[in-house]
Amino acid sequence: MRVLLGLVRRDAGAVRLLGCDLHSTAGPLPDGVAGCVETPAFYPYLSGRRNLSLLARLDGDNQIAASDAVGSLLEQVGLAAEADVAVGGYSAGMRQRLGLAAALLRSPRLLFLDEPTSALDPAGAREVRTIARRLADEGAAVVLSSHDMAEVEQLCSVLTVLNHGRVVFSGSIEELRTLAPAAVHALLRTSDDRAALDLASQRAGVKAQLVPATDDGGLEVSADIEALDAYVIALGREGVAVRALECRPRSLESLFLDLTRHDRAVDTSVVALPTLQDDSRASAVVS
Repeated sequence: MRVLLGLVRRDAGAVRLLGCDLHSTAGPLPDGVAGCVETPAFYPYLSGRRNLSLLARLDGDNQIAASDAVGSLLEQVGLAAEADVAVGGYSAGMRQRLGLAAALLRSPRLLFLDEPTSALDPAGAREVRTIARRLADEGAAVVLSSHDMAEVEQLCSVLTVLNHGRVVFSGSIEELRTLAPAAVHALLRTSDDRAALDLASQRAGVKAQLVPATDDGGLEVSADIEALDAYVIALGREGVAVRALECRPRSLESLFLDLTRHDRAVDTSVVALPTLQDDSRASAVVS
């Protein structure tokens, strides 16, 4: 992402964004391209509003129009009340929100976001996801880098998994699931989850783990259909009542670990969220 945003000089190859070549030496990004990587940096002695106004002016925006845009964006990212507070007093989550507002100043058609919700509380994370989803619905391409598989699964239509800088999968989540073994994944609730877990460990072809008590308990079970049938029958014979059995699709985290199980030291997962109207802009994201 640093290479794509012109922050790091590439060693080889070429970068083309929205039909424009990105020079290997420092230079402006093409219009419509924006983003932020890790923790955004700002002048700590300036307020959030003045930081954004300065960035808008450096980008060549009209001062009056920029002032209106800054106020609107601070409202969107939930910083209206702190707009005139020096950024040095901002929390990590507030700086993350300000970084998103700075990226949105460019009215991006291609937006790069690196772990945008990592420092946010649940309400703030939801707001950021809503903004990303709205931009995608309006025709922008949002490229999200994240280790949060639940967030990726909730937001993204197309994903690329990187393992030590190499692509090990690129496509939709549905396509990834078709590559997975045809095992049944189920949530099982019983009268004695501990006993059910012990019994699962004794049966070939059945994998189970306890669900945290905060999620109402139970077990997550993976097995082919014949092994699952035999396991449920065995539970009854051992006096463990099955109170609920809910089959569900495999989580993205489980699929991700399968892809990278030969080497668990995974660098990152990069996800593109294009809701695009033409193939040329989609290929710009892939590039």
